[in-house]
Amino acid sequence: MKITSIVGARPQFIKLAPLIRAIEEHNKFRSKPRIEHTIIHTGQHYDYKMNKIFFDDLRIPEPEINLEVGSGSQGWQTGEMIKRSEKVLIKEKPDWVLVFGDTNSTLAGALAASKISIPIAHIEAGLRSFNKEMPEETNRVLTDHCSNILFCPTETAIRNLKNEGFKNILNNGKLVSLSSIKLPVKSYISPIVINVGDIMYDLLSISLEIAEKKSTALEKLKLKPKEYNLATVHRAENTADKDRLKNIIEAFIEISKEKIVVFPIHPRTKKILETFNLSFSNFNKLYLIDPVSYFDMLLLEKNANRILTDSGGVQKEAYILGTPCITLRNETEWVETVKSGWNLIAGTNKKRIIESTLKSSPISDYKYLELFGDGNTAEKIIYFLIKNKN
Repeated sequence: MKITSIVGARPQFIKLAPLIRAIEEHNKFRSKPRIEHTIIHTGQHYDYKMNKIFFDDLRIPEPEINLEVGSGSQGWQTGEMIKRSEKVLIKEKPDWVLVFGDTNSTLAGALAASKISIPIAHIEAGLRSFNKEMPEETNRVLTDHCSNILFCPTETAIRNLKNEGFKNILNNGKLVSLSSIKLPVKSYISPIVINVGDIMYDLLSISLEIAEKKSTALEKLKLKPKEYNLATVHRAENTADKDRLKNIIEAFIEISKEKIVVFPIHPRTKKILETFNLSFSNFNKLYLIDPVSYFDMLLLEKNANRILTDSGGVQKEAYILGTPCITLRNETEWVETVKSGWNLIAGTNKKRIIESTLKSSPISDYKYLELFGDGNTAEKIIYFLIKNKN
């Protein structure tokens, strides 16, 4: 059986790692069908701390194919990815195309496969922020409606898809376990929707162990656990709006007067700051640093007092790692983390960002819930792909 994964950003490579391990285990212990796995890198993010060590530590093979699309406008970039992906898929003829998350690479891969009738599996399906101004929201919705199997990370994602008319929902939307899996209806009859848990949960404990052994981020920055805040900003809704971005930066500066703010600046965010004449050097205890490796980021997240972010993935990691999160958006696709009381939606209101970060008490009475699965997501995904090979 041939599986092709289409990825283009660092979080998608990270999500690949558990799947690669599951494929290796299958090929080692089961004789049939042997899985041939090909990775297509669109080149959407072509230099973001993804060096050889990153691939080696996570046991991710270098992509066999790099489309080298690079940066550009949303439409141009997505169009180029579709064109170049289609050529490769026609040649490769995989049984399944896997797409991950909500980037332009996700949508482009799904559209390219759909147009030439190759079955699509969407990992991290069903997430909704209900903000159509976000390019990621458009990518999520369209990818889900192109896909043949929708692998959902949570019950909330299942409910979102029910509300959009998806009918073939297995296990009533509850997290399916390996022992309870029944042979599902073939996906060519009706798209299959199933809650397999979150693939990031599979990898996080392994990655954190690597990070704690190898990362020297705290030592390099002379940081002590819980004595700093960690900030990330990259979403278009914030970076494309000068007023929103200005509010966020001014909040960081105010917070840094009382407590360190470590701010790894995304390359695109740095460029936009310069365009808006909002560029600045280290201010008080505001540490402006280059983007860090995945393992450095995990260690910084785990040991932070608060995380301030507009990243969906970082919100989720914060929850799993037990670090309170302040979300710099007006909504989130990870609503479970908000309901639990561990994630506070501050938007870009400067006063709210500052107050939420500096208050000393926990965000709420925190009760940790296993929201994101049982650590066997990748194995379930491989099982379903095999059983639903048309």
